[in-house]
Amino acid sequence: MVNVTPDGQPGPLRAEKFRETVAHLPQQVREELARRLRRNRRAFREEDVQVVEPPLLRRAVGASALGNCMEWFDFGVYSYLAATIGKVFFPGASPAAQVISSFATFAAAFVVRPLGGLVFGPLGDRIGRQKVLATTMIMMAVGTFAIGLIPGYGSIGIAAPALLLLARMVQGFSTGGEYGGATTFVAEYSPDRRRGFLSSWLDFGTFVGYALGSALVTVLNLLLTDAEMLSWGWRVPFLIAGPLGVIGLYMRLRLEESPAFQQQLDEHEKSLAQESTGSELKTVVRKHWRPLLVCMGLVLLYNVTNYMVTGFLPTYQTETLNRSSSSADVLVLIGMVWIVVLLTFIGRLSDRVGRRPVYGVAAAAMIVLAVPSFLLIKMHGTWPPILGVLILATLLACFAAPSAATLPALFPTAVRYAAMGIGFNFAVAAFGGTTPLVTEALIHLTGSDMMPAYYLMLAGAIGLATVKFLPESAQVPLNGSQPMVGSQEEQRELISASEALYSVARSRSGV
Repeated sequence: MVNVTPDGQPGPLRAEKFRETVAHLPQQVREELARRLRRNRRAFREEDVQVVEPPLLRRAVGASALGNCMEWFDFGVYSYLAATIGKVFFPGASPAAQVISSFATFAAAFVVRPLGGLVFGPLGDRIGRQKVLATTMIMMAVGTFAIGLIPGYGSIGIAAPALLLLARMVQGFSTGGEYGGATTFVAEYSPDRRRGFLSSWLDFGTFVGYALGSALVTVLNLLLTDAEMLSWGWRVPFLIAGPLGVIGLYMRLRLEESPAFQQQLDEHEKSLAQESTGSELKTVVRKHWRPLLVCMGLVLLYNVTNYMVTGFLPTYQTETLNRSSSSADVLVLIGMVWIVVLLTFIGRLSDRVGRRPVYGVAAAAMIVLAVPSFLLIKMHGTWPPILGVLILATLLACFAAPSAATLPALFPTAVRYAAMGIGFNFAVAAFGGTTPLVTEALIHLTGSDMMPAYYLMLAGAIGLATVKFLPESAQVPLNGSQPMVGSQEEQRELISASEALYSVARSRSGV
């Protein structure tokens, strides 16, 4: 036992050893360790600390990131082709109405997203994350591939936009289980010390997918005439989803269940196992409404910014600022590449300084910098618009990088997937996917092309208020899960730290 002074602190003979094992740990880690030690009434043993095998971890992160990549490949393509899709499926409308109709179809996928979350979330908590993620991958690939096969309005009339809407709803339904499941899966696989860094690879896949989709559309616009794009060129990016889906499905079928989910089943701790889905969802809302609200606030902050930059900015430049589609596409593509560069660095930063400081500073910066960013984007020349996009891209990277590590940590293992399905998808449907549609409508209603900046400022204010209620989760175990480490050496360090803390706790209680 560590010898202690009368006030319960380590004695002089062992103070140096105590500092080596405990004092270097962040405050939130020491508090969480102390809480678990009080509950266990003993120091950690080897069986209490899960060591994640590196090959399994790499496979889990890679397969999950590929799903996000495919999902956002489609969104990038659809956003960049919004004007073209409007002409193909809504040819009788005015140019402005075509764009709004195209964005309305885009937003329709987000209307059914909560339904997908309500179905796939509880299912993932019951039968496992891996099985559900394989299913969502199939549905995403089928929905995206189908869009590339739908005849235009000139061929089949009103059936064309109806089929487009149906395909988008299939995509939205599957996506309702995709992001929540992928973040849950990777968070449950990641060692506690590196969860921010490893989970940031999910959004790395997101923006790589968007960048690839937007880059492909940019190349097609440069190589093909407007007539060729309207005739067949717009279909090519959607048809590529078929092979991507097969690759993603193969990778996900090779995954093993997350350690946290296996532990829950092994220890028979799944208290909701016998409840119906409806009863389970009521339990989630009733018992976890506070973290649900925090989740929705952070998702609003992230996704309003996300869809403003990725979904609306290309069309804003062509339809509102009257720029060429090629220059608009290249400008946003520069921002996407910059986000990809930043993501994993910011994820690693969130492991060191905490999730709350990253969110808080970026939300405050959004309130201050949204208007200057759009003023720069509106300027003529090359560098001012690039600078404006890079500012927004940097803020978006700060919201995206810690999200996949932060949101799952709000909920316990038994309801994590279901809670993510509710909180994430309802917020995305209400505020994220509707951002292009609402912003475009506000511009036409008010006549002000600065409405996107004001919309971002409102999102920043809501996000900043949410951060005040966000518990710090950097480097601590997930709620209801074993501590996770990446090596035997980390396991020994954690056990040693728990022994030192437990010894001090016993001395203070007089044991």
